Amino acid sequence: MITADFYSSFPPVDAALTEPNGLLAVGGDLSPQRLLEAYRKGIFPWFNEGEPILWWSPDPRMVLFPGELKVSRSLRKTLNKGGYRIRADSCFLDVMHACAAPRRNQAGTWIHPQMIAAYRILHEMGFAHSIETWVDGELVGGLYGIALGRIFFGESMFSRMRDASKIALVYLAEQLRSWDFGLIDCQMRTAHLASFGAREISRAAFNERLHLLIPESIAGSKWNLDQETINDRV
Repeated sequence: MITADFYSSFPPVDAALTEPNGLLAVGGDLSPQRLLEAYRKGIFPWFNEGEPILWWSPDPRMVLFPGELKVSRSLRKTLNKGGYRIRADSCFLDVMHACAAPRRNQAGTWIHPQMIAAYRILHEMGFAHSIETWVDGELVGGLYGIALGRIFFGESMFSRMRDASKIALVYLAEQLRSWDFGLIDCQMRTAHLASFGAREISRAAFNERLHLLIPESIAGSKWNLDQETINDRV
């Protein structure tokens, strides 16, 4: 593990610790330039409020290939039933604040004001995006993350109604498949993500896909969903 300062690039990801898994560097800042450099290299920040910034590159890496999405029978019934609306980028900060809200059996949150301020800037630049589930004009679930090239780096999700975040994830995966995205980064393994078809790959394999799917020149833009196309496929 190496200390990251404002003027240096990140160390090679194979310098990351095995315990805790993936801890690569400490320090630096959350400027847009540093964050975009980090994601391009498969590195993400994760730290508690009041602590130094910690940068991670775990091995193995949990990923979801959009074409491998699995939808359970019960969730498919919910999708077919309807009664919801999916939007993108209509209330990014609201989604981040909802993801930051206290959860059962969780002492605190890593989505603190410093992180929210940094990702707000990335959203304004067209790199950070939210997928939102709405019912009767109310935001009931969603997720957010970073899009670079043809990779979406998922960060967090929330639900205020049963299956609301799952619906958002299904729509995200189907939209990304339509846009020819190659990968959704899920960072670390969870049983919840595995149930959707996400699986672990090695850091080396993940980095190979970074090089293939993220061009040298990247530009951000606001997202508009192909709603009818998705409805025909889920």
